[in-house]
Amino acid sequence: MTLVLASASPRRRELLAQCGFSFTVHPAAIPEDPLPNEDPIAYVVRLARQKAEVVYAELASETVKGTGFSPYIEPAKEKGALAPEGDLTVLGADTTVTIDNQILGKPEDSADAARMLRLLSGRTHRVITGVAIVTATHTEIAAEVTGVRFLTLSDQEIADYIATGEPMDKAGAYAIQGCAARWIPRITGDYFNVVGLPLALVTTMLESIAPASRK
Repeated sequence: MTLVLASASPRRRELLAQCGFSFTVHPAAIPEDPLPNEDPIAYVVRLARQKAEVVYAELASETVKGTGFSPYIEPAKEKGALAPEGDLTVLGADTTVTIDNQILGKPEDSADAARMLRLLSGRTHRVITGVAIVTATHTEIAAEVTGVRFLTLSDQEIADYIATGEPMDKAGAYAIQGCAARWIPRITGDYFNVVGLPLALVTTMLESIAPASRK
């Protein structure tokens, strides 16, 4: 199996490598705005599937042409052309934060980050990751949901956190594996899902396709 991660996220890349999978990285370029009144779970599953399908179509086409590609490789070091199309497996994922059924993506600016953190302050929210696996013969989709409790944050704490720059490329304007960890007394569910990739779910899905996909 030739496994391709359809994401530019360094966190997803690190998590997938942590599980021992050999894979390449080929990010997908798709619009990520939610549809009107779209349910958060439907939203992340749709994006995960679109990412995987777009990348599969691109790479399968390159394979047919015999051009190959030169992606980042992790953890394998050798480079080479893609395996035959039937061997290609693409993993897509998308993570969002939701509270009161509002979808909180990456903040547009500092003011937007502050708005999100005020919404999360002193409350429990959900982190949802959609996962999609696309092969030549089928597509599998799933979602993981984790509850995350935040302590009450002062305006100064929010301002100081935003000043670190950490919230600006994170869904919900925080990173559980970063400075925001000090405000999270408990979670309910998969910790790695909050980081960006539910490892147990992804491993189960991939190994149902090819048990030998790990080193």
